Amino acid sequence: MTSGKYAKALMIQGTGSDVGKSLIVAGLIRAFADRGLVVRPFKPQNMSNNAAVTADGGEIGRAQALQARAARIPPSVDMNPVLLKPQSDVGAQVVVRGKVIGNAAARDFQTWKPNLATAVAESFARLRAGADLVIVEGAGSAAEVNLRAGDIANMGFAASADVPVILLGDIDRGGVIAQLVGTQAVIDPADAARIVGFLVNKFRGDPALFASGMTFVEDRTGWPALGLIPWFGDAVRLPAEDAVVLETRRATGAGAFTVVVPRLPHIANFDDLDPLTQEPGVRVVMLGRGEPIPASADLVLLPGSKATIADLAALRAEGWDIDILAHVRRGGRVLGICGGYQMLGRAVADPDGLEGPPAEVPGLGLLDVATVLGGDKHLESVAGTLADGGAPLAGYEMHVGVTDGPDRARPFAHLADGRREGAVSRDGRVAGCYLHGLFADDRARAALLAGWGAATSDLAFEARIETTLDALAAHVAAHVDLDRLWALAR
Repeated sequence: MTSGKYAKALMIQGTGSDVGKSLIVAGLIRAFADRGLVVRPFKPQNMSNNAAVTADGGEIGRAQALQARAARIPPSVDMNPVLLKPQSDVGAQVVVRGKVIGNAAARDFQTWKPNLATAVAESFARLRAGADLVIVEGAGSAAEVNLRAGDIANMGFAASADVPVILLGDIDRGGVIAQLVGTQAVIDPADAARIVGFLVNKFRGDPALFASGMTFVEDRTGWPALGLIPWFGDAVRLPAEDAVVLETRRATGAGAFTVVVPRLPHIANFDDLDPLTQEPGVRVVMLGRGEPIPASADLVLLPGSKATIADLAALRAEGWDIDILAHVRRGGRVLGICGGYQMLGRAVADPDGLEGPPAEVPGLGLLDVATVLGGDKHLESVAGTLADGGAPLAGYEMHVGVTDGPDRARPFAHLADGRREGAVSRDGRVAGCYLHGLFADDRARAALLAGWGAATSDLAFEARIETTLDALAAHVAAHVDLDRLWALAR
């Protein structure tokens, strides 16, 4: 297992979305990296509004950034060459090698795939050069036969790149035997022949009780069972890629300081909330449709959005604008990040229709600023200090448009390059900024919580991610034969 000139590859595809592909790939990558291998993650096509800024100045899906971290290497745009960021129920922004190239309606995206396939192949070839192993993650389900023609995300990619596939099923949602056997029943026989084995994820209980189930799948499909992976409870400590996890994450923590987050339809970069959910003195409440903002809220946090104007309309439709104004009148605090910051101003204008039909709408009016969407997307890792107290901070910016107005004279932060970032209201209770990853910085998070009157702790958030990745690697290695996976890769 010494570093070669051209990596072996192995692809993990799933029987559906949210079966744990991203997590298992991260665990495998860290486990193989711990063996001294040069390992790189790859996801040909991703659909997520949870993105990360890369070392080479682009953006990729958050899961691939975490997987790069598992490999102990900087993230690059080649690790996720095609990223789709949904802006409506029927369309998405298309990001290729880290840069926005346009918007595509779902029904038209098929016509884009031939050109995108070239970018995918080139990025994959670059990753394989000089590595030992590339672990590829599929998207959604391997059984989406309606999307097989021109596919670049699952079996289409595996066939074109001649990569063996391991199929991952999720026993926690029930019906895992049907998931696995049913996948073989509906996909093309040539694609089924590319599958070299299967894994079952998220098992709870006595493994002996499912031994006959594993044997049944082996006998029915002819695929060898490669592992039964128990539930990994610490997965909640790692950034999630899909907003589907928010549908079940209603409230976390039991601290005295309550942070309320309206869950808007196009919420983006919601991993900004993860450090707060792990603070023992904080309770984070995710509001669903029809739920009012409770009077017990200490802070209302408006997170990032991939469609600011559409999400502002959704916020008003729920009556949350009225609740937020009442919260402020009671002396409560409000913080907006990125799209949430834009919503707090007097107006949001999208003259070129970047996020939907061209429009200009009134904002919540809690900050004396206004936003005009337009221009190139700003993608940058940043550092600086909080304006109130001077605590150091680090994070990243990922947005289009310019926000300006009188309240910018009271910035939220001072950046290392001399820029003033964000805005604060006259009474100091409403603030906004473009700083994603703000709470992941232990220094900034502690200073903000103290300033809000919340209890602080010794949580070392980034260090906890590292220890969790180590634990995940040990968990996966204990239940999957890594030597066998290495032998299956090619």
